[in-house]
Amino acid sequence: MGLLSMLGFGGKSESVKEYMDKGAVIIDVRTVSEFREGHIKNSKNIPLDNIFSKVNEIKRLEKPVIVCCRSGMRSAQAASILKNSGIDVMNGGGWQSLENKL
Repeated sequence: MGLLSMLGFGGKSESVKEYMDKGAVIIDVRTVSEFREGHIKNSKNIPLDNIFSKVNEIKRLEKPVIVCCRSGMRSAQAASILKNSGIDVMNGGGWQSLENKL
């Protein structure tokens, strides 16, 4: 497995569609101020610093999750936290790149 795959990158175009077809929720893990500057319509803002405390709230959604940020690094961290908590999650990478795949 390559480094990019381990970080949740790679093969996103197909996976994004598959996740969206399953009713995925998009969670943007950037700061509140970054989110205000622009975001994917209907995405939910949960900054990375708060993601661990929101795991139970996210589980209650009972939906797969796509996490995104500015470049993909914070969303990789968030994806790891959520995956380790038993949530079906994928790293969508940078929000603008992800938006282009929707």
